[in-house]
Amino acid sequence: MSNKKKIIIVTGGAGFIGANLITKLVKSKSNKVISLDNYFSGSKKNHIKGAEYRRGHTKNIARYISEKPDIIYHLGEYSRVAASLDEPALVWDLNVAGTFGVLEFWKKHKCKLIYAGSSTKFNNRDSAPYTWSKATNTELIKNYSKWYKLKYATVYFYNVYGPKERAGQFDGAYGTIIETLKQAYLKNKVCTIRKPGTQTRAFTHVDDTVAGIILAGKSGQGDNYGICAKETYSLLQIAKLFGCQIKMAPQTKTSRSSKAFSSAKIKKLGWKQKHTLQEYIDDIKNK
Repeated sequence: MSNKKKIIIVTGGAGFIGANLITKLVKSKSNKVISLDNYFSGSKKNHIKGAEYRRGHTKNIARYISEKPDIIYHLGEYSRVAASLDEPALVWDLNVAGTFGVLEFWKKHKCKLIYAGSSTKFNNRDSAPYTWSKATNTELIKNYSKWYKLKYATVYFYNVYGPKERAGQFDGAYGTIIETLKQAYLKNKVCTIRKPGTQTRAFTHVDDTVAGIILAGKSGQGDNYGICAKETYSLLQIAKLFGCQIKMAPQTKTSRSSKAFSSAKIKKLGWKQKHTLQEYIDDIKNK
């Protein structure tokens, strides 16, 4: 019997979702997990015991990883809509040049690729450099699979929340709304909500998201694996659930509403939603 470990690469492994994914992956002693992260938004605080961490840009992935991987989870990209309007060159570098480097690495090793697509592809793909780059990458991955006979699955995340989030209002422009509201509640600070406040989101717990990613890695093939909670909330509803003091800010060019996306395809692989935002907020308030 072979004792050879399965080599798993996670780009963006020091980030929010990447760290939670690695937490699950290292539980199997048959996995060797390697994170590649440039620490643009990742943090050493998110390092998980049992994984190996390498600092570097994804466009140079072959320089940092000499091992032949069995699977790549590509999460390491720029991931903010409104902020991307102010820094298109950075989006190009991280999401276009960076992902092209990963795809060439994938082509060379002929392993399986799991790509973290963006749900913005389905309603406002051309509204900002970020949304355009993510939608373009999903099409390029589909074509690489066809051109070079490669295995892949593209998963779509929906406003993920949970442990290891960053709070935008208190932690720079790259934070998430749930963590921002959570910190406002815990610190008794006023929380800023973009007008009109009625824009809705389908917030999905990171543990449910990671479960879907791993299922796609095991048996998914192709595009459109939405990993989405069934409930939607407006931003004002969530602020009121936390009991935050609210200050309204001007609407941005990218302000939008989104609906719950069908998770039918990932459910066929055995995925089930196990967490709700209401329960998460209640747990925080009851501690």
